[in-house]
Amino acid sequence: MQTYNNTSKMSNNKTIKSALISVFSKDGLEPIVRELNNQNVTIYSTGGTEKFIKDLGINVVPVEEVTSYPSILGGRVKTLHPKVFGGILNRQNNDSDVAELVDFDIPQIDLVIVDLYPFEKTVASGASNQDIIEKIDIGGISLIRAAAKNYADVVCVSSVEDYAEFLELLQSKNGETSEADRKRFAAKAFNVSSHYDSAIFNYFNSDHEIASLKISETNGQVLRYGENPHQRGFFFGNFDDIFTKLHGKELSYNNLLDVDAAVTLMNEFKGESPAFAILKHNNACGFAQRDTIHQAYVDALAGDPVSAFGGILIANTEIDEATANEIHSLFCEVVIAPSFSEKALEILKGKKNRILLILKDIDLPKTTVRSCLNGVLVQDRDNKTDSIENLSYATNNKPTESELEDLIFASKICKHTKSNTIVLAKNKQLCASGTGQTSRVDALNQAIHKAQSFNFDLKGAVMASDAFFPFPDCVEIANHAGIMAVIQPGGSIKDQLSIDYCNDNNLAMVFTGTRHFKH
Repeated sequence: MQTYNNTSKMSNNKTIKSALISVFSKDGLEPIVRELNNQNVTIYSTGGTEKFIKDLGINVVPVEEVTSYPSILGGRVKTLHPKVFGGILNRQNNDSDVAELVDFDIPQIDLVIVDLYPFEKTVASGASNQDIIEKIDIGGISLIRAAAKNYADVVCVSSVEDYAEFLELLQSKNGETSEADRKRFAAKAFNVSSHYDSAIFNYFNSDHEIASLKISETNGQVLRYGENPHQRGFFFGNFDDIFTKLHGKELSYNNLLDVDAAVTLMNEFKGESPAFAILKHNNACGFAQRDTIHQAYVDALAGDPVSAFGGILIANTEIDEATANEIHSLFCEVVIAPSFSEKALEILKGKKNRILLILKDIDLPKTTVRSCLNGVLVQDRDNKTDSIENLSYATNNKPTESELEDLIFASKICKHTKSNTIVLAKNKQLCASGTGQTSRVDALNQAIHKAQSFNFDLKGAVMASDAFFPFPDCVEIANHAGIMAVIQPGGSIKDQLSIDYCNDNNLAMVFTGTRHFKH
């Protein structure tokens, strides 16, 4: 005769007397099963989990004995049965529910342990569509939802990630759980189920044919504060997928924004000759590309040694001892590189708070998301990089080979600088940029003033603009400053005014055909 958990209606505490276990991952399951067995809990299971428990020498009741129905359709249908879900969903303080359990010989289930098929890992592995579809868990997700819904009576352990916490609870309270315990595990369960369904939807909607946004990040980190100390801040995502952190304090909200800007900028120079960038408030204040990473850093710092204080540093190749010695004399928040030499690491660890990150070889997300009004804006990432092959030559005077290299160099930096922006460069070194100005003329004047304040000779420099020139004023100002070549998207109905000025004054100007606003 089935025994039912007749805990007093006045008490919210429940003692686990029966458990249904059906998991994909068996890692960490053994000590839970042994503890349940020690506490004389009746264990129900099926398939591979049932075999796992039997192999431990522990008694287990096959679900098929309860349902009088075998596993069918190649294992697709095992636990989907009223005798299983009745045992989970019955309200134990409801006399009618308890009576129905007796009438239909349904065992009461106090604990459900599930670990779902690894759908996301299967997608990430590049598996075939058929293999991916087979990893959509049906029975498991149903068990999770049922057990979590009935948290008043049932404990739901919904992931291998929660095995250790549940085992501690099981041992410390000898199988007894409070309503607060069960509700906490229920919240975890709905977190698992909602994330799982979002991943499946996003797989089926990869072409975005359905205009619906499902974002789910289960890895959350509470930051010290947000953009300012009076704001709360959180980071949701798996930081370790992109970086290996070697040293330093916890990254702040602003650190993370700057690191994001640094990574997306340096991604433009992936696999190229040594390049070094210094960023402040999401914009490059120094950048240079040289034959060695040491010289690239020295020349990047020369671009604006004042703004570099407290900045974010990033290299596209290994940081060596000589470069580390130079960096060590600068106060900087974060240093990022694909690798560090042993000696460089020893030097840079000399400042205890300095954050050192190894950037892994990863693909950046294909879309960007930001809050807007009472919703969010989503767009494709700006993955178009201007190249010499795609340029159109707008003026009679054509850029030289070295000018073309500088124009592309400047254009890449310009693409990752806040609009409106003008970037000035010479010999693959950032001379200055005008950032986030309401007028393109203001951005240019800011860039010229800044370059001159750091003693850059702009004669022979190039200019990049993130958008077209509606009037010839910018090319005129650039010409007076000594700039000889210009790169811009083109597309203004008044392009010819700028073209005519360049032709009259022997400036070379090329069009990319692509605007790169960054707001």
